[in-house]
Amino acid sequence: MNRRDFVSGAGIALSPLLLPERVLADPYAPLALPLSASAPVRIRGQVRGNTGTKTVPLAGVRVSDGLAVVHTDAAGRFTLISDGRRPFVSVSTPAGWQPARNPSGTARFYQPIDPARAEQDVTFTLVPRVGDQRHTLMVLADPQTQSREETAMLHAQTVPDVVAAASAEGDRAIAGVVCGDIMFDDLTLYPEWERAVQRMGMPFYQVIGNHDLDVTARVTEDASATFGRHFGPTHYSFDLGSVHYVVINNVFYHGAGYLGYVDATQLAWLAADLASVERGAPVVVFLHIPALSTIDQRSTNATRPGSGNSTMNREALYRLLEPYRGYLISGHMHEMEHVEEGGPTHVVAGAVCGAWWSGPICYDGTPNGYLVLRGDDAQLRWHYQATGQPASHQLRGYRRGSDPTAPDDIVANVWGWDRRWEVTWVEDGTPRGRMSRRRGRDPLSVSLHEGPAMPTRRPWVDPVPTTHLFYATPSAGAREIVIEARDPHGTVYRTTVTA
Repeated sequence: MNRRDFVSGAGIALSPLLLPERVLADPYAPLALPLSASAPVRIRGQVRGNTGTKTVPLAGVRVSDGLAVVHTDAAGRFTLISDGRRPFVSVSTPAGWQPARNPSGTARFYQPIDPARAEQDVTFTLVPRVGDQRHTLMVLADPQTQSREETAMLHAQTVPDVVAAASAEGDRAIAGVVCGDIMFDDLTLYPEWERAVQRMGMPFYQVIGNHDLDVTARVTEDASATFGRHFGPTHYSFDLGSVHYVVINNVFYHGAGYLGYVDATQLAWLAADLASVERGAPVVVFLHIPALSTIDQRSTNATRPGSGNSTMNREALYRLLEPYRGYLISGHMHEMEHVEEGGPTHVVAGAVCGAWWSGPICYDGTPNGYLVLRGDDAQLRWHYQATGQPASHQLRGYRRGSDPTAPDDIVANVWGWDRRWEVTWVEDGTPRGRMSRRRGRDPLSVSLHEGPAMPTRRPWVDPVPTTHLFYATPSAGAREIVIEARDPHGTVYRTTVTA
């Protein structure tokens, strides 16, 4: 089994007969799902802040059951009528405040709704988050541990790296987001993730991935039950400084597989959630499956994206984000990619586990790692942090002939590249201008992953074509090549190769 067969089999390409044909035929048509009988639940409560010396009411805070959104009054109080089918009520923590934490350290911004009680009282007590106009989020996509051996790797490699990266942020407010596929199907290992969160020492927000589902469920609503017991709702929001952050569940499970799709409940909730966000403000949406991945186009020259690799109704997200500076940050693909479509900035993050804990890189050559996302007032910037490497490790160079399809060329893999970057080269001290970008396979990935028995831990992993490779042809007598990559903020990263 190769990598493509694995991903297809694990997703929804097992058989066209298993697909929800109506969704695929028209992803934007209203989808009427059967609803169980339920009675409404009136939820009354208060959101307050505990400063350590006194408790103060917090006004204007969003409270939601995942569909309805209400705001607290001047006394911090709210009343919400839930339809009885929503499992949680949650608070969208405002700037300057953070939620309590579960004993595991994960963010506790929610409380369960008991559908058997017609009236329910809840209180959310928040604590100050000082100075979060300057904040940093550690965004970990796809830890995807399947065994105790792999959770040990997470604890030995990733956890201390995140702790060190957070420490390097100084006095900035710190939080974490895990962008789905926390586990690799064995959900009994969730406590190992929770132990990792405790060790990392920051509140973590969880995104659900396709490998975080209860696969014995028959409908998407039931597939998140175990996730919910550990981490709460699968869609919610929070503010840090001037940035509004949103978590979406776009893994639509239909009993025989999944596809990338945002259901009508979440779209209605998101519209209500965004209604009180200032137009033009930055809005960052975390989701597991990319809004759009080009893997199918790059690998098979497909004319349309695969339904397990992209979000089928992504245009609905684009429309909701139009009034804002939108960002869509995802994982799922175990590679790094920046995509241009629809208005928002798309970032598909490389995986914490790389190519499923088979070695030091993803199958496009991106190192195992995570995003470090910084907010300064309303400005956002990020870099990809390779596990075990300094922050300056942003490219890898290869000597002439490393790519057999270009035997006369040197090659550079600049995994964080987007169109704002500039990649140039210097031959024996003489600047030679820009390198040319084209599709290819990372030479290290080919050496580690190509062949039916490689890599040893995951022989179905194969190198994939990527579009963040850069090529140049040195002169016959060239001795030393310096490759320089300048990011959008003017920082220059360098690596040296022999010709």
